[in-house]
Amino acid sequence: MACDLWLVPLVDVLCSSPDNPFAEDLARYDKALGDAGLPPVPVHSYMPGLSGDVAPVAGFDYDALHFLRRAYLLRLCGLEVTPVGELGSDYEQLLEMFESTARQSHLVWHFDHAGAYVPLDFPAPLSNDELLAEGGPLGSSQGLLRELVAIAPALGLDPDNPPPPPPAPPGPTELGEPASVRYEEGPFGRERHVWLGLHAAATRSLAQGSMIVFS
Repeated sequence: MACDLWLVPLVDVLCSSPDNPFAEDLARYDKALGDAGLPPVPVHSYMPGLSGDVAPVAGFDYDALHFLRRAYLLRLCGLEVTPVGELGSDYEQLLEMFESTARQSHLVWHFDHAGAYVPLDFPAPLSNDELLAEGGPLGSSQGLLRELVAIAPALGLDPDNPPPPPPAPPGPTELGEPASVRYEEGPFGRERHVWLGLHAAATRSLAQGSMIVFS
């Protein structure tokens, strides 16, 4: 099933609009951040060249996302990062055995069909009943980027000079629709594809002051 990543510019032209479709989400995020003693989601004044337009940044399928999460969790737990042909029970066992560790990961502990990353730095994903009911834990773009950098060498990627990311999907894909992507050949082809998409999203999130939204 297809999973899209979108960038939502956190600019006042969008966030202060009465028609802002993310108003309720941002209110939930601000509350969770405030409860954790953190500042609210940063909203910036309009800058030339940056509009309030929401745009896709990456696309892949859910399974490929979990392949990358599996690889990072293996590394995080000090285990060998090995390629697999399909997701099996070992990934579920990893999540069960190392749940407390997984909960500290911005990459792993996140819904794959909803939720967001915001350009604020905090150590672990934020979670409360309201977030879990409406979209899942809230992640940090900075935290996501750190974890992507950490797993890159195991996937044969140079985080300081990565290949160009795959093209973004031309528009939204429906839930349940197969992802129209082709993964590269090799033992970590799916993991690398998702890594490149997430890396592009995280770096642009920080450069532009944008929120990353899963859909």
